[in-house]
Amino acid sequence: MDQPATRGVGRRTFLGGVGALATGAALVPAAGATIPAPQGAPDKGSFWPDGIRLVISISMQFEAGGQPLKGTDSPFPKVDFPASVPADAAANSWFAYGYREGIPRLLDLWDKHGVKVTSHMIGEAVLTHPELAREIVRRGHEAAGHGPRWSSQYAMPRDEERAFLIAARDMVESVTGQRPMGYNCNWLRRGPNTLSLLQELGYLYHIDDLSRDEPFIESVDNKDFVVVPYTLRNNDILLVEGRNYSPQQFLAQIRGEFDQLYEEAGSRRRMMSLSAHDRISGTPQMARVWDEFLGYALQHPGVAFLRKEEIARFTLASSGSLKEREVI
Repeated sequence: MDQPATRGVGRRTFLGGVGALATGAALVPAAGATIPAPQGAPDKGSFWPDGIRLVISISMQFEAGGQPLKGTDSPFPKVDFPASVPADAAANSWFAYGYREGIPRLLDLWDKHGVKVTSHMIGEAVLTHPELAREIVRRGHEAAGHGPRWSSQYAMPRDEERAFLIAARDMVESVTGQRPMGYNCNWLRRGPNTLSLLQELGYLYHIDDLSRDEPFIESVDNKDFVVVPYTLRNNDILLVEGRNYSPQQFLAQIRGEFDQLYEEAGSRRRMMSLSAHDRISGTPQMARVWDEFLGYALQHPGVAFLRKEEIARFTLASSGSLKEREVI
């Protein structure tokens, strides 16, 4: 099994500590299978196992091919197309870059540095490009849920949302063989039933929360549910997307974030969250920036890049994990 990218950290010991499986076949669980619960996680006072100082969690959004044909947010000006025009060809070509060029380039970059990420997959994108979805998982990355399609999930009645979430799960699992354990709503906007439904359907964690720089636990229907916080400030879709921000500015920002969190990590549990969208971070200039950042981060002792399911399972097992009430 490929180990998390670290410097100064015993990789096999870490994965044993958080209960990850030790064989290569376990990298891509069979349908319905999950990584076992952690064993021997540190007691309170240890922030991460086996000498890890700072965990970095990368989200790679696999969305291209699952967007609406018209009216989707893109760098192009909004246009009210008449019914006779079936699709916004310009915007759709921008999205197509994500599966034709972006994800293949990012996969090679993660391999170069031995980094594993969590890929939030829109179901229709997976069904449209099944070989690419399988390749993401084959290379050791986590497949997570991101809805079957772009939709206002927060406005759905409970039964409709339940069916929506089941479809999202089944689309990803049917193609990749990996059942999603984590979930990301469109633009993080969940409804009043979302967390309860996710837990009911066997999900382990969600990421639709910006309130901390470390994973934590909240109670959903009197049971523990993990939050692996997401990011907007380290998110390429807000900072770049071909509009008002340069790749070098993005690099300066995420390096500054890393430096601060690495310093804080000497006295408390810290996690850095980063977001890479297929059609944005997969461009040549952004790949160069990511390459530079990964090399920089991995020069520091005790840095580990972990998939979100690994982080969530450790969080559940550690007595030092914070518990919070759900933010309303």
